[in-house]
Amino acid sequence: MREMLARVMGCAVVGLVGEPINVEVDIAPTGLPAFNIVGLPDAAVSEAKERVRAAIRNAGATFPQKRITVNLAPADLRKEGSGYDLPIATGILVASEQIPAAICDRTVFLGELALDGEVRHVPGALSVAAMTRDGGLRRLVVGAVDAPEAALIREIEVQPLPSLRQLIDVARGSTALELFDRDTEMTDEPEPEPVDFGDVRGQEHVKRALEIAAAGGHNVLMVGPPGAGKTLLAKAMRDVLPRLTLEEALEVAKIYSVNGSLPEGGALLRQRPFRAPHHTISNAGLVGGGRQPRPGEISLSHYGLLFLDELPEFGVAALEALRQPLEDHQVTIARAHSAVTYPARFMLVAAMNPCPCGYYGDTVRACTCSEGSVQRYQRRISGPLLDRIDIFVEVPRLDYEKLAGTTVGESSAAVRERITAAQTRQRSRLAADGSGLNAGMSPRQVRMYCQELLAPEAASILRMAMAQLSLSARAFHRVLKVARSIADLGGTEEIGPEQMAEALVYRQRSADR
Repeated sequence: MREMLARVMGCAVVGLVGEPINVEVDIAPTGLPAFNIVGLPDAAVSEAKERVRAAIRNAGATFPQKRITVNLAPADLRKEGSGYDLPIATGILVASEQIPAAICDRTVFLGELALDGEVRHVPGALSVAAMTRDGGLRRLVVGAVDAPEAALIREIEVQPLPSLRQLIDVARGSTALELFDRDTEMTDEPEPEPVDFGDVRGQEHVKRALEIAAAGGHNVLMVGPPGAGKTLLAKAMRDVLPRLTLEEALEVAKIYSVNGSLPEGGALLRQRPFRAPHHTISNAGLVGGGRQPRPGEISLSHYGLLFLDELPEFGVAALEALRQPLEDHQVTIARAHSAVTYPARFMLVAAMNPCPCGYYGDTVRACTCSEGSVQRYQRRISGPLLDRIDIFVEVPRLDYEKLAGTTVGESSAAVRERITAAQTRQRSRLAADGSGLNAGMSPRQVRMYCQELLAPEAASILRMAMAQLSLSARAFHRVLKVARSIADLGGTEEIGPEQMAEALVYRQRSADR
């Protein structure tokens, strides 16, 4: 009797990157029947033995009663999840000569098996499809539920597989497995009903600050009493941002795919993400982590908005964990056996009350807090974190005339048009260095595109502000970046005194401690 061996290509998802996994199946002609999986599998992979055994029998094939060894190579990479069920079952069928080995040619298999042979959903199909393309492979076989997601990578063939029985029928030539039809199935994500800027009464100066923040990708903090409209303004801000480009949408889709939250039907997230976690969120929930690292809210808001309402109520550890991603635009989660990196290029939009009761400095309702409690409340946000916020704006209480007025403000579409034009200028200017928007400029770029383009009057204003406000070096650069965004909104290359004065208005004194 001869030994039978088969090799099937699977894939592991590490962070957002697919890593090719060779599923090697050996069926020994002698020895007691056994079924062993080696190659650093976790519990879910080890449990695949029983799922695969039952799925093969219920699909109308024969499970070999011999000594079966499955090796997942490379052996030094930990294998997690249930996505190896389908390649393991395929390898056993090939090694036992129940289906031809040609079905595995330049093909990747991904899917969890039910006991009746149904191929179920597994997260990360988009990353696996990208690995299939980048590895020069031709085809990806996935469950029918994951086919629309995998088909977002258009350079490969995607074959939806409802069940293992169908794979056996295709391999034996009794039926044909059709490729996924991208033209009829792929649709964009249905967008929620937006909050229009024109529907927000009053607060024109806050809208202006949010427009500047959106144009340059700047972080912003709104401070005001309860009911002033901070949350509504933050929600309206999403609709003034330009839609995601195809490249951005695919990168965001990878994050949601790994997280298992990509919309069904292969819908691309073409509107920018808006995440608003509650202040009780854990550090791992905000930044990412867990026993098997998953992306957190800051990565789920990649290329979009992260809205933190009641900012001082968030845990200190969670807020301090934001400091590094706000600078580096990525977060690395290290574990004993591995480290994964997730992108986190988000815009932070935060809101807070000025004190615990919320009415410190209010013109109508008296504050009931002591001076000490006000200071302790405001100090929950550290100076280094505040220093990473570009724009501070007060949101005052609205009076009756503004609330009851019939005047309609400027629509989100008109604001978005100006923001799109300003971002186009920025991307053209910064294209060589890949910085994207003004908020991401390096010190060298700040010198080239801000300091060297300062009007003499603007430079004088900034010099006085440095002395009077005791601006830190980081705050100095952030003021210049905001002034650059204001100039881009106005369509001018030079930063004049008006742009510099407005940028300094948005700089909070307490942020420069």
